[in-house]
Amino acid sequence: MTTVNDVYGSSAAGTLANAQSNSLMGDTQDRFLTLLVTQLQNQDPLNPMDNAEVTSQIAQLSTVQGIQQLNNTLLALSGQMDMSQSLQAANLIGKDILYPGDKISLGTDAETGAKVATPFGIDLMSGAAKVKVSILDSTGKAVREIDLDATDAGVYPLNWDGLDAAGAPVPDGAYTVQVAASDDKGQAVSADALTAGHVNSIAYTTEGLKLNLALGDKISLLDIRQVM
Repeated sequence: MTTVNDVYGSSAAGTLANAQSNSLMGDTQDRFLTLLVTQLQNQDPLNPMDNAEVTSQIAQLSTVQGIQQLNNTLLALSGQMDMSQSLQAANLIGKDILYPGDKISLGTDAETGAKVATPFGIDLMSGAAKVKVSILDSTGKAVREIDLDATDAGVYPLNWDGLDAAGAPVPDGAYTVQVAASDDKGQAVSADALTAGHVNSIAYTTEGLKLNLALGDKISLLDIRQVM
């Protein structure tokens, strides 16, 4: 169940906070003007306040007021952005995504008997002349290696048929993905493994907007690398 409504509550709270802040600023201005008038009425006739001093005090108050108004504007824009982001994220519910992670789950289809592995992928930060994707079992042993040709920077979804290097099916269970990439000079290229997740719901938390995935992970919108 989505909790986008929390955003509206957050926005309302922000509006109330702005109103309270504006009220406080108004009280401060009234006190300042009262103090200034009292100061002018009771000044020493032989040593009156000069115009520069009065102007300076008023300018200082105006500066504080301007900063407060700017803060209120930024808070309002932030609230609008949060609300817009939440509504956009709601469209991801029910979608499959790729995000940073190295997990793969392998099972067997009850009807066909075929091996079925969860999708995964890689994220290349720059072009690579050689990319090797290794699938490891729970002991860290590579059961399958996939070699890719020269590959440009980007996100690439991959699939595994559940077979080892000899073409034999491997046991069902949890596996991990490891990616190694290098350029034409043999220098390492930054590459991340990606795992698949199904978006069940979204929530607006104290840590910001979070996507709740089917297997229990909670990720940020910024973690999404591809929507499948």
